[in-house]
Amino acid sequence: MNVLLIGSGGREHALAWKLAASPLLTKLYAAPGNPGIAEDAEIVALKTDNHAAVIAFAKEKKIDLVVVGPEAPLTAGLADDLIAAGVKVFGPQKIPATLEGSKSFTKRLCAENNIPTAAFIETKSREAARAHIEKHGAPIVLKADGLHAGKGVIVAMDKAEALLAVDQVFAMGGNAPVVIEEFLDGEEASYFCFVHGEQVLPLASAQDHKRVFDNDQGPNTGGMGAYSPAPVFTKEIEQEVLEKIVRPTARALSKAGTPYSGVLYIGLMITKDGPKLIEYNVRFGDPECQVLMPRMKDDLLTLMLATANGELDKSSVRWRDEVAITVVFANQGYPGSYKSGAEIRGIEKANAIEGVTVFHAGTKRDGDKILSNGGRVLNVTALGKSVTEARERAYRAIGLIDWPQGFYRSDIGWRAIEREKAR
Repeated sequence: MNVLLIGSGGREHALAWKLAASPLLTKLYAAPGNPGIAEDAEIVALKTDNHAAVIAFAKEKKIDLVVVGPEAPLTAGLADDLIAAGVKVFGPQKIPATLEGSKSFTKRLCAENNIPTAAFIETKSREAARAHIEKHGAPIVLKADGLHAGKGVIVAMDKAEALLAVDQVFAMGGNAPVVIEEFLDGEEASYFCFVHGEQVLPLASAQDHKRVFDNDQGPNTGGMGAYSPAPVFTKEIEQEVLEKIVRPTARALSKAGTPYSGVLYIGLMITKDGPKLIEYNVRFGDPECQVLMPRMKDDLLTLMLATANGELDKSSVRWRDEVAITVVFANQGYPGSYKSGAEIRGIEKANAIEGVTVFHAGTKRDGDKILSNGGRVLNVTALGKSVTEARERAYRAIGLIDWPQGFYRSDIGWRAIEREKAR
């Protein structure tokens, strides 16, 4: 098979790395790609927001499957246009992709289908938002509608902070309604399923670390690290999530005539009252994908093809027993302003450690040099028999990378480490 991968981040490097191992693969192309992806794919100069150009390339190169990594092309309708042109695609069409593209859309779907989630209001009025905060106090959660690279949510721990955040989320969302919802107390987890219509193939769990600094301090980011599986996500919780959240969502979209096809990311809070939906994403998480791919035993391309063809009811997936952990090596200043262009040395030394794979997230090549080119720059990923072992390998590897302009959290996996110590 000839495959075209759309995207340029750490998630897409992990997908390229896994797709490149497929016995079904003839040729892997990537647009726009990055230096890490270039080790596994031929990079093509293709403007992915030009749907006609993507279709023309797919026809010219006889592409059997287009894999769309990030959310923006999906919410812009790339899958719709590819399907209309007779090109097979892994990823949902525009309307079901609204699960991620609009917080309001998802909250209304939850309300209409009795899907457990935080109590909420949506409003286009700043005055109404402030009145709601005055009445309900804090902690409280404010969400800007639309896509904001994981940074459109503000968790305000006191009323003054919440009132200040009102202008911020309205500025992000433009004319779209703002969602204000109750603060859910518990432990977060991410869960992933392949979905086609009402067919659901459960994958695995992970836990992300959203805050920028150790001890979950500082602003939210796109993710500073992750590990898989998440110990909080038990078999019992998995069944509850499938029956009360995932399957009702798949049914609702199918009945509406807008069936979902692709990977569905279920962001959860595991509360004392059970799991509740925080958000849906319509693609693999980043950095969660970087811990799922090393753990997946089966062929990713076969599974993606089964999803696109509606054959998930004939499919299964197996996972390694090992734990995977990834640490994000980010640019100083992220998630605020930062400078790119500094040289990074030692990636090959880090990759040489047993069980370690370094995925490129925001890099560029300049001759023989690898330079930083983004906020989140590298994902240092490791497998181990335990979270403790995987984490030790990941941090040992990150210590071999020479990049003074970078920083990382030193406590990735801390909840799971505490559980291992308590055994």
